[in-house]
Amino acid sequence: MKLTVINPNSTVSMTEKIATAARAVVGPEVEIIGVTCHDSPPAIETPEDDEAAVPHVIAAVKAAETSGADACIIACFDDPGLAEARAAVSIPVVGIGEAAFHAAALLGRPWSVVTTTATAVPGMQKNVIDYGLEANCAKVRACNIRVLDLEEPGSAARDKVSAEIGTAIAEDGAGTVTLGCAGMADLAASLSAEHGITVIDGVSVATQLAVILARLPRRAPA
Repeated sequence: MKLTVINPNSTVSMTEKIATAARAVVGPEVEIIGVTCHDSPPAIETPEDDEAAVPHVIAAVKAAETSGADACIIACFDDPGLAEARAAVSIPVVGIGEAAFHAAALLGRPWSVVTTTATAVPGMQKNVIDYGLEANCAKVRACNIRVLDLEEPGSAARDKVSAEIGTAIAEDGAGTVTLGCAGMADLAASLSAEHGITVIDGVSVATQLAVILARLPRRAPA
């Protein structure tokens, strides 16, 4: 099986981190191919960044299908271009935001999202509602870091994410937290152990879901 994991931004180090997280949750029979959208912004932090990335995401999904991918993952928590990508190809396309939200909802506990910048919050709130999952979503929170801070060794980014998770537990009653950025993919396990709750990385969840969907029988397009 071949899965293509698409990083909608142009930061190659983030693509490598995302692909590593995806490979960690699949067996040797699944090939993970990381793709960077080189003509997109270096980070997706605003609605304008989302809009700029969409055509590159759709092009990457089409190219993945042509090259024989069994499924694609859009590895940005805003799920840019998700609906358009699904309409453009016949293979499954999974967004890490939608996958993480569904996983949190299925656990049946109040859950919060911890993302990067405040500019990302309204879009994620809208997605929660559009996906019909607002019932147990306590809050979408920003820890006020830039996406690229997560790529800087020695930055305070992890500490700020951890502090916001602590606030979500204390103020929101969150029993689950979803990490609202693909650049946080390497933090979930340690943050879960630190706080004693389930911390969800959307890349890992979306990858496992993509494997399941790729194994389902599909009707050939008309």
